[in-house]
Amino acid sequence: MSHLTPRRPADETALPRLDFHPYRWGDPAHAVTLSERLIGALGLVGISVRETPPTPVGELRLPPSRLSDSFRSALVELIGAEHVSTAHDDRVAHAVGWSTPDLLRLRRDALADAPDVVLRPADHEQVVALLTWCSEQRVAVVPYGGGTSVVGGLAAQRDSFEALASLDLGRLDRLVDLDATSRVATLEAGLRAPRAEELVAAHGFTIGHFPQSYAGASIGGFAAARSAGQSSAGYGRFDDMVVGLTVATPRGTIEVGHAPRSAAGPDWRQILLGSEGAFGVITRVRLRVRPLPTIRVFEGWRFPDFASGAEALRRLAQDGPLPTVLRLSDELETLVNLADPNESLAESPGGCLAITGYEGDADDVARRREAATAVLRDAGGALLGEEPGEAWRAGRFNAPYLRDPLLEHGVLIETLETATFWSSLLEVRQAVSDALTTALAEQGTPGIAMCHISHVYETGASLYFTVAAQQAEDPLSQWATAKRAANAAIGRLGAAPSHHHGVGVDHRELYTEQLGPVATEALQSLKASLDPVGILNPGVLLPRREQ
Repeated sequence: MSHLTPRRPADETALPRLDFHPYRWGDPAHAVTLSERLIGALGLVGISVRETPPTPVGELRLPPSRLSDSFRSALVELIGAEHVSTAHDDRVAHAVGWSTPDLLRLRRDALADAPDVVLRPADHEQVVALLTWCSEQRVAVVPYGGGTSVVGGLAAQRDSFEALASLDLGRLDRLVDLDATSRVATLEAGLRAPRAEELVAAHGFTIGHFPQSYAGASIGGFAAARSAGQSSAGYGRFDDMVVGLTVATPRGTIEVGHAPRSAAGPDWRQILLGSEGAFGVITRVRLRVRPLPTIRVFEGWRFPDFASGAEALRRLAQDGPLPTVLRLSDELETLVNLADPNESLAESPGGCLAITGYEGDADDVARRREAATAVLRDAGGALLGEEPGEAWRAGRFNAPYLRDPLLEHGVLIETLETATFWSSLLEVRQAVSDALTTALAEQGTPGIAMCHISHVYETGASLYFTVAAQQAEDPLSQWATAKRAANAAIGRLGAAPSHHHGVGVDHRELYTEQLGPVATEALQSLKASLDPVGILNPGVLLPRREQ
């Protein structure tokens, strides 16, 4: 075991906080350009690049704020003048999430639904006070953590409300308590993930949650969307980590999670996790934490095809041992990830790349690594060594940076994901890929659909698709058509509308279709009880009912 790294690597806790930067993901100093090799690769699949500059942010047109002077005065009284903003750039910054349709709307100056005001409460009590007032005055409220939703989670329906407010939780950014004996940390919901990891690491612990949105997303957002990070095989999904929640509603406070487990009725944690701000605003999260690992190693494996690689992952998921990180790219994604930049794509060795990562103490890592290696070899895998594993680890937060120059050069690039049982995994992958590529080709914009598995369970796994095509004249309509086709395939085969991106508005129709009318009506009744006027993220997660 030649590459051993002590404790949590600095590259994760030191990632920059992703505050609003027009059209650019992350740190502006890390902006990338399209390489000649990538431009050539796009050309091989019929995608040509062209300049499509965005509207300068200062020139983006917003409708006048509908916040009246009397409403503003009341809000100032509640949280202070400096925390009530109707400034142009503040409203733009809170208008969209980070899906490709969101960025296309931003680039095309289509922000008619921007919030009228941005509110920044200081604590749970101020959140409750704001929600109570907004309910009384019929002001819709969109909770805002890191703004990284990719399913329209910030696209609330504002009609019939007096105004629309973005409730930015960024000031709720404290580590409230860390119970080292129980290994439970209590964190305020507005904490961005790198800062949360830094705070618990100072006590010798890690949360172990590192999704690609890690640098920008918030603790509350992870809980509200049932997030899953790249280390889910070892640390679990975020909803596995949550032991308690504090939630503000227009009617008061909900406090859940008084013990590790309970048989006292339905578990309200599970009702509130994944509720996406529609039932209440999460203000505090109690999380299980783990000791910081002392050893970490990542490796790459090659399988001859996706089916054999998926079978290897299934064996590990069902019979163990599980690495901390376990993922598999299909042939096309592998081609992109492994091909030598100095060679033509046709010279790539082919096959499918799997990544295994191990974290823990030396004995635990050695034991799991040795046993998993035997399973992977027996399943037909060829060990590529640590170089591709470390390359993936070092570069896994860089992919979003590439989307910006692609959009600026007329390329439609977007992702979607689902989950299904092992018995239908290959069928779902093929059906969704076919639906996407057919829908794009029928619009005269042939595209590609790459896929990987990044989260595994005893009974099944996730499938994550990355799609690229030439932008049509109306790329919003172009992607909507392709996404509808993909959702139809997912629904037909009974797969999940979303594994970890959430529902938002993009998956609302498929989500409620799978729930059925009885369960959907029950959830709407629950929302009506907690939020009688329907101000909380209206139209997100559930269709609105007439008030």
